[in-house]
Amino acid sequence: MGFAVVFPGQGSQSVGMLASLADEFPSVKDTFGEAADHLDQDLWTLAQTGTAQALADTRVTQPLMFTSGIAVWRVLREAGMAMPSVVAGHSLGEFAAMVAADVLSFPDALSLVHTRAQLMAEAVPEGQGGMAALIGMEDQAVVDLCASLSGERVCEAVNFNAPGQVAISGHLDALEKAVALAREQGCRKALMLAVSVPNHSSLMRDAGASLALAMDQAQWSAPKVPLVQNATATAPESLDTLLLHMKAHVYNPVYWTRTVEALRDVHSVATVLEAGPGKVLTGLGKRIDRSLPTLPVDSPATLDAALAAVAS
Repeated sequence: MGFAVVFPGQGSQSVGMLASLADEFPSVKDTFGEAADHLDQDLWTLAQTGTAQALADTRVTQPLMFTSGIAVWRVLREAGMAMPSVVAGHSLGEFAAMVAADVLSFPDALSLVHTRAQLMAEAVPEGQGGMAALIGMEDQAVVDLCASLSGERVCEAVNFNAPGQVAISGHLDALEKAVALAREQGCRKALMLAVSVPNHSSLMRDAGASLALAMDQAQWSAPKVPLVQNATATAPESLDTLLLHMKAHVYNPVYWTRTVEALRDVHSVATVLEAGPGKVLTGLGKRIDRSLPTLPVDSPATLDAALAAVAS
C-alpha cells in the first residue's frame, strides 16, 4: 500500500503561515526567495506581516499558495520522504502536483500560476462574479438548482469537494438567488464565499484560452508518478491528455470527492499527506472517507507525524 501527496488551493492561506517550518528548514525561505527573484514580489514577507485581506487577492493568493506547496514538498523530500505513489492537487494545487511529478519546473509553473492569477482577476468586472458554498444538499440537487437559474446569468456547480459539500460559481446576483433557494429547499448551510472570482465556471473560458497560449511556451514532461487530475479524477495516460485537461482547467469542475476515491480505489493508497498551509484537504478527506488517514504538513510537529505515517 502506497501513499499520496496532495496540494491545497486558494482558501488555505493565513497570515504567519509556515513560519515554524521555516524556522527549522531554510529551504522554505529559499523557495520563497526563488519566487521573489522570478516574480519580483516578496511573497514571504507579505504572508508573515500582511493582512488577511491582502492575502485573499487572487493575484497574491495563487502564487503564494503554489510556492507554499512546493516549499512543503521540498521539506518532505529533504526530511527523507520517499517519492509518493501518486499525487494530486485541488484546483490551483494541481500546478504544485505537476512540479512534484516533474511535469513542469518550478519557474515555469510559477510563471503560469502568475499569468493564471492575472487572467482570472481580469476575466469578470469587479463585483460581478463570485462563489458560494452549499453544504447538506445532494450533488445532483445542487446541479439541478444551478441549471434552473442559468440563462443569461451564469450559476454552475464547480467544486465537488466532499459528499454534500459543493461550491457553486458564476454571476453574483445568480449565486445570491441560488443561496436563497437552497435555504428554502432545506440546505443545511448556504453561504457566499469571500472570493471575488468565479473560479472554474464558464465565465473563465476566455481566461482559459489565453492561459493555454502561455502553456504552449512552457517545457512539459511526462509525469514521473501518476497525477490524478481534477477534471476527470483519473491519471492521464499521456502528456497530451494531461495538457488537454490543464488548458481547460480554469473553467472545468473540480471533482475532488472522486479524486480522493481514485487515490484509494485505483492507486491503493493507505495514507494521504496534505502538503501546504492549513488543513482544508484534511477536513475534506475525513468527510469523504474517515478510514483513509489524511495528514496535514505545515509545521515541524505535523511533518514528524506525516513522515512516521509513511515510513516503510
